[in-house]
Amino acid sequence: MSTGQPLAGKRILVTRARHQAGWLAEALEAHGAEVLLLPTIEIVPPETYSPLDEALERISGFDWLIVTSANGAASLADRMEFLRIPAQRFHPLQVAAIGLATAGALERMGLKVSAMADEYVAEAVVRLLSQRVAGKHVLLVRAAVARDVIPEQLRKCGADLHVVEAYRTVIPFDSVEQVRALFGEGKPLPDAITFTSSSTVNNFFALLAAAKVELPKELRAVSIGPVTTRTLRQHHWEPFRQAVQYDIAGLVDACKQLGND
Repeated sequence: MSTGQPLAGKRILVTRARHQAGWLAEALEAHGAEVLLLPTIEIVPPETYSPLDEALERISGFDWLIVTSANGAASLADRMEFLRIPAQRFHPLQVAAIGLATAGALERMGLKVSAMADEYVAEAVVRLLSQRVAGKHVLLVRAAVARDVIPEQLRKCGADLHVVEAYRTVIPFDSVEQVRALFGEGKPLPDAITFTSSSTVNNFFALLAAAKVELPKELRAVSIGPVTTRTLRQHHWEPFRQAVQYDIAGLVDACKQLGND
């Protein structure tokens, strides 16, 4: 095997949403992997945009804006355009983001990010802001179903925190036939399957159930971080590797360990 191709000959299944799979797939392919795509989540609008729109209309009343994902940033940008709210109205705010991808998306919208959590976990945001939000009005933009670590902990720190839903993640049931095709009897298994969030894990198992397919015992999971790993363990699946750095680059590095077989 070429030292420049640590994943040559390996087949890796990517479970990210269809519109987000490209970066991970390209990085794995750059290291020689054959990438298979199985979207386990689909990003759709919230049940109603009213809470988000109302918060944006009075954005000047907030001191902090926290955005937890690039999907949240994209939805925020859409609603700003729809409501004709310019980025300049956000300039008095302090803006916090989880991860480089979210920060980059916000910067491209014209919002200056003043605090960024390097780790893609809610606890990193709490550590970052716990000493900075007491007595402050804070707007948290996130998915419809999300862990409550950030609002609970920042409220304990004295923040007046307002939570709005920017999008929902749902199961793309057109992936059911793909599951049957990938894991049907006699089918060659991928060398590993990557998971980038708890949603991708839970939805993967929902797709297995819908397809009436059992989890192949030999299949190896690679997790992006501790929250995702915890969800895998709740499904009685110990990951083959967990990323040391909780982002896509770290996940790719963890996959490279497959090349040591």
